[in-house]
Amino acid sequence: MNFEFQPRTGHLTLAVTGASGSIFAATMLHLLGRDDRVRRVSLLVSDHALRVLAEEHRLPGGRSSIFQALQELAPAPIANHRKFDLLDNADVGAGIASGSFPSDGMIVLPCSMGTLASISHGLANRLIERAADVTLKERRPLVLCVRETPFHLIHLRNMTAAAEAGATIFPVIPTFYNRPESVHEMAIQFCCRVLAHLGLDQSGAYRWKAEEDRSANS
Repeated sequence: MNFEFQPRTGHLTLAVTGASGSIFAATMLHLLGRDDRVRRVSLLVSDHALRVLAEEHRLPGGRSSIFQALQELAPAPIANHRKFDLLDNADVGAGIASGSFPSDGMIVLPCSMGTLASISHGLANRLIERAADVTLKERRPLVLCVRETPFHLIHLRNMTAAAEAGATIFPVIPTFYNRPESVHEMAIQFCCRVLAHLGLDQSGAYRWKAEEDRSANS
């Protein structure tokens, strides 16, 4: 199910967890930063995500350098840094932990199997899981970009439970029909598809055309 983005708040939450694929999170920040329909982004980065970021790309670790590290991974400069609120994952009293806080949805990219398990079982000991729990109970869009392979039965059952509760399972699977020439192109197209699912279509995103349409335009 695709959602119609409601810019009544212009607020989204982006959570980055400890699964491989931090380049996708950096690309998502780039796209959100340039999109004027999104006025505020609560950014949550787990401790495991910081370690993955440092190990995958040999970039500085630690919360103080998170924007520097993500900036180096993004396909272009991340615009409007003031739009982003970097929150502490231990702060379960933050605004997004309450259903009364106005928000238009949440993306977890990448979503580790541990985070998925916590969300699907209603465990909310950290802010990422609590914010996801609030998103579900308030019937707001929650997109879980799971990243693991292969899936075992527990993973599959957790995805089913999360989907039954209202989440969208959006695995980190890049497209190839657009003939990407770089990892950045693959990340951009994937993130564009995630945002389009939320009603935030991005200019320049690749659109598949039927063979007859491509022939007519050639």
